[in-house]
Amino acid sequence: MDKGQKFSVWYFLIALIVAWLFAEYIYKPYTESKSEVPYSEFLTDLETLAIDNVDITESRIIYTLKDNTSPDKRPIVGGVILTNKKSRQQSNNVKSVVKLADPFLIMRLSSADVKFGGIAQRDSIMDLFMGILLPMLPLIIIWYLIFRNMRGGAGGGIFSFGKSRAKELQGEMTKTLFSDIGGAGEAEVELREIIDFLKDPKRFDKFGAKLPRGVLLVGPPGTGKTLLAKACAGEAGVPFFFITGSSFVEMFVGVGAARVRDLFDQAKKKAPCIIFVDEIDAIGQSRMRNFNSNSEQEATLNQLLAEMDGFEDNNGVVIMGATNRPEILDQALLRPGRFDRQIQVVLPTEEGREEILRIHTKKLPLSPEIDLRSIAKVTPGFSGADLANIANEASLLAARRKADKVSMNDFDLAIERVVAGLQRKTPLTPEVRKKVAYHETGHALVACYLPGSDPVHKVSIIPTTKGALGYTMQMPTEDNYIITEQELKTRMAVMLGGRAAELLVFDEPSTGASNDLERATETARRMVIEFGMSEKLGPVRYASSSMMYLGGSTEVRNDIGEGTAEVIDREIRRFVNEAQDSALNILKEHEKILHEVAKTLQEKEVINHEEIQAFVDKEKSQAENGSVDLMKATDNENIQAETEQVNENISQE
Repeated sequence: MDKGQKFSVWYFLIALIVAWLFAEYIYKPYTESKSEVPYSEFLTDLETLAIDNVDITESRIIYTLKDNTSPDKRPIVGGVILTNKKSRQQSNNVKSVVKLADPFLIMRLSSADVKFGGIAQRDSIMDLFMGILLPMLPLIIIWYLIFRNMRGGAGGGIFSFGKSRAKELQGEMTKTLFSDIGGAGEAEVELREIIDFLKDPKRFDKFGAKLPRGVLLVGPPGTGKTLLAKACAGEAGVPFFFITGSSFVEMFVGVGAARVRDLFDQAKKKAPCIIFVDEIDAIGQSRMRNFNSNSEQEATLNQLLAEMDGFEDNNGVVIMGATNRPEILDQALLRPGRFDRQIQVVLPTEEGREEILRIHTKKLPLSPEIDLRSIAKVTPGFSGADLANIANEASLLAARRKADKVSMNDFDLAIERVVAGLQRKTPLTPEVRKKVAYHETGHALVACYLPGSDPVHKVSIIPTTKGALGYTMQMPTEDNYIITEQELKTRMAVMLGGRAAELLVFDEPSTGASNDLERATETARRMVIEFGMSEKLGPVRYASSSMMYLGGSTEVRNDIGEGTAEVIDREIRRFVNEAQDSALNILKEHEKILHEVAKTLQEKEVINHEEIQAFVDKEKSQAENGSVDLMKATDNENIQAETEQVNENISQE
């Protein structure tokens, strides 16, 4: 049960208690104070002169007994009626009787010298209020409290669907500055100009420069797009409105557009300020992509377009958006005048990764042996979120082993956990263990002997939580921004090294290479349709244009012919087959070391780079020694042949 539900339940219980107290101490005494009596008792009270006054309504007679008379309860001693204070307090002096058609009623009242009159209007209103409205009052209170708690925004209760759900933070409340962000690079440089506009707009007004309407942050997940937006508000010291794209759209038509209007109305009052819409692709999808038109989403998008660049000026309001799917955004949203700038927030470089690690390890007790530069060097392709996760995992590992400081080994294990997953205690049968060992050894040896391949960091046959029975971890020595065709072929051969080892040793493949085949096929596919590396197809791009920040397979254009599609399939198959043949030839050439490393891996479960390199150096040394011995043997044979020839010549002479 969430906080809102608990809040409503408590109010409901309080309302029930209030209703009970009202019924017990207010409504019940009121109804009991008008005790219903028969008409005969009324006549008896009238004859004994016990009635003080009478109120006649349209349907009832309400009469009040005298204070010192109560015929049913007055004690009689010697024919004298005795009264006391206690008995008067306990007496029920107000009584009610149904009015009958008594033609002598007025005469009897006059003979008894009783004050009487009619209060039909006053009595009906009082009865209505006390009998109907007051009992319903607790239910009305319950309804009000519950539905006030269900309000959908800042005030308005149940009728506040059109209110914006944006959270407003003052600049200093974000507590985020650019000094808290590492690896931003050029993105920080571009955003600082926005900050200067917000801080000192007059400096730009004299040059006729206008404040950019919008800034779109584009990049892979985890690169710090939201963090950069918060840092802009923190640096500029202006109000910051934060909202997600999905918060605009509801099941009711027109709600999204109303919330957009309300958001910009709030922002204009607080200008200069920043509006940040996270995951803006939720409302900014291209209208050309939606063949089944969604009127609510389109109305929300149209309202956003009008607010960003319409008839009214948004002086001092900068809207920032973040997305990792820029390819699906509407072109009207991306044009100048709306999102004037698109800033690519890319994965950090080696220097950026080191800077991020320093920020996230600032409060960690690090041992002197830790070298953050070396950690940054072996983590290319890691985002800022990945690096923050590594620092946290390393600290957790150190705390788990009750150490005083975080060691380098903790960081190594944390990197492995992020890349390969947590190790599982899954027992493997000897046969499966053997196949996994040869499979992983195949990957490692192909990577060792193929030029241009990334160095092998570690090989393990311990199952992980990501579903792998083993893994071979390669760590690049530098960031690669351009990859050649030969390097791609090398990567594919390494991917298929495990399958090649299974074919060589067991003469049949297994399902363990399914993920390797998937990655190798995708690489070959991109080589053919995206990079133009097929000789038969030539330098033509057949892939659809998109920025695949979220991964997934590259799609082929819809306008290609069937013949071209068949050639693409054949070329992809050729690249994959060549990669497997290359891996198989390497393993056949070094089959002896394949068996040695696989045997060692079965015994130790994990071997590192130094151990694998020792096997490779040993084989290389043996091969060199064998070549020297062969050369010596050849020289001896030549000397012996020359000696025999000389002796033969001497004998002939």
